[in-house]
Amino acid sequence: MAQSEAETTKSGIDPIDRKLLRALQEDGRVTVQALADKVGLSASPCLRRLRQLERDGVISGYSANIEQKSVGLPVSVFISIKLEQQRARNLDAFGAAISRWPEVMECYLMTGQFDFLLRVVCADLESYEHFLRERLTQLDGVAHIESSFSLGAVKFSRVLPI
Repeated sequence: MAQSEAETTKSGIDPIDRKLLRALQEDGRVTVQALADKVGLSASPCLRRLRQLERDGVISGYSANIEQKSVGLPVSVFISIKLEQQRARNLDAFGAAISRWPEVMECYLMTGQFDFLLRVVCADLESYEHFLRERLTQLDGVAHIESSFSLGAVKFSRVLPI
């Protein structure tokens, strides 16, 4: 089986779809015509492919990337959470609670020493303390919290290597 056939079978997307996705990650505001030109299609087939990728959930949405410092949220805190019990209902309850908090930018269920890893943004140390005291420590079932403050991002990317 050729490389491109194997890629299509494995992920459900073909090499042209991959070109479309790479181009969209570089510039999410590109016009359909410009995108079609980049990948060697006419506008109509390009648009059909885009709509199919959206229906299939490959493209989950479009958004603007905003520099967090420019909107008064320069602090990123990575928080490792250990729950008292790792039963499904406890994991689900924790996930449901933190999903409602806008400060939590990312949350991952983890293997290893901790159960969850969160990335939280805040304006300053005082606002993080408020988040910690008024939200995180108020959740039932939290056994251990370890916070690590980011000094700066070495690499940050939303572009997948496709």
